[in-house]
Amino acid sequence: MALASMTGFARASGEAGPVHWTWELRSVNGKGLDIRVRIPTGLEGLEPKIKERAGKLLKRGSVNIGLSMKRDQSEATLAINETALDAVLSAVDLLRIRMPDLPPPSLDGILAQKGVFEFQEPEDDDDFKKELQAALLTTLDSALLDLVDMRHTEGGAITKLLSEQLSRIEDLTAAAEVLPARQPEAIKARLAAHVAELLENSSGQFDEQRLHQEAVLLATRADIREELDRLVAHVKAARDLVSGGGAVGRRLDFLAQEFNREANTLCSKSNDVELTAIGLDLKAVIDQMREQIQNLE
Repeated sequence: MALASMTGFARASGEAGPVHWTWELRSVNGKGLDIRVRIPTGLEGLEPKIKERAGKLLKRGSVNIGLSMKRDQSEATLAINETALDAVLSAVDLLRIRMPDLPPPSLDGILAQKGVFEFQEPEDDDDFKKELQAALLTTLDSALLDLVDMRHTEGGAITKLLSEQLSRIEDLTAAAEVLPARQPEAIKARLAAHVAELLENSSGQFDEQRLHQEAVLLATRADIREELDRLVAHVKAARDLVSGGGAVGRRLDFLAQEFNREANTLCSKSNDVELTAIGLDLKAVIDQMREQIQNLE
């Protein structure tokens, strides 16, 4: 199973009789799965089915599902809204009382008032309503599949980037492994220099305990064996998650935090310019990798 991004867009249209509609689906990053539905009045009963269908295909992300509908006006009939007309005529009578010299309004002017004329659509029977709702959900299913496809396409691009970034981390880890500064001879030379400095500043007094403490500290700071081993293990774990696919974004994000922790420790232990440079390069790659991971489902 391939990795999927949380970002995507899909649109699907359909029609049944005089009714035409369009679904629009948008998804962006989210901590969990948050589905928001916007549908016309009268179709509220479809919302649980919409969320159920989306929840079966999507595991994570903030998803907005919108439905727009329109009906052919050929079946609509023009009618007078008597309530609106009465309101307009009452207003005219009031104006005549208060302003007797005002010329009477024209019939065209009265009928042009908003709400006086309205189109009335025929009432749908129960069979057509069932047919319409079934057709709406079928179109929604098509849009959801398109959204899933787009999210997987985006996920494929992210997978490629992650593979390149993990390879870069492997290369940097291997470079740190063979640094001359980590070789026993180099460590001995630095220790000898420290001993010489201690003896020079001791005014003829040789403090064996101080010398021992300095040697232990230097050896400890030079030992990044555990950090390098954990970086190698984290790379393997990340590759396993990526190749396994599915909704692994959260676990990869946790691994990215572990990567960053090892890189920070490596930098803090560094007593060599080259090792520090490798540590900083590692942090940069890990930050880039985490940005990509946060887009994954």
